[in-house]
Order: sequence, then structure tokens, then C-alpha cells
Amino acid sequence: VQLQASGGGLVQAGGSLRLSCTSSGRVFSSSVMGWFRQAPGKEREFVAAIRWGVGNTYYADSVKGRFTISRDKGENTVYLQMNSLKSEDTAVYYCGRTASSSFKMWREYAYWGQGTQVTVSS
Repeated sequence: VQLQASGGGLVQAGGSLRLSCTSSGRVFSSSVMGWFRQAPGKEREFVAAIRWGVGNTYYADSVKGRFTISRDKGENTVYLQMNSLKSEDTAVYYCGRTASSSFKMWREYAYWGQGTQVTVSS
């Protein structure tokens, strides 16, 4: 299984970006696809996740109301729409895939994309 993430870039505060993450293999209904981010000197932190089968979504408090996670089953792709971006959202964003119920913990993920840089200028 390979995950390919894309969509990062440089944006001004208040702007928007959409990240994409495509899985090379079939994503099983029991899987959870998640987005994490890691700023320099900090641990990787949970951003959002979606249960592949039923589509339930989960968010970190820091992004709730600004970010939206979604998936396209036919394309094996998960998206992260990021609106009202703030300077504190600056980080490398990673997508991952897990079968664990502890999907807010990055150590529970078996597969990771390569990371995409998001930089928000104030």
C-alpha cells in the first residue's frame, strides 16, 4: 500500500488549501484514513480522520469548523479542505491509514504518505 499526498503550498492567513491523499490499493471499509501534521520541533499531531466505510468524521479541536475531511471511494482518495488558515496551521501534513480504533494516535497507523508542506503567512 502506498499513499500519495499532494496539495500543500504557501497561502496567506485566512486563505484556503485542499490536500489530497490517494491510496494505491483498495481501502477497506473497516479502515480509517487520517490527517496529521508536524511542525518543527513538535510531535506529530492529529488533525482529522474519516471512517472509510460509513464516512464518520473526527476533528481536532484546533481545526473544528475550519477543516473538512472527505473521501471519494471510487478514487481511493481522501481530502482535507482547509479554510480560514492561520499561521499556527503551518506544518508538514501527513495522511495515514489504520485499522485501529485508536486512530487519533499516530503510532497506530501502518501506512503513511510522504508529507506535504503547508505554510501560512501572516
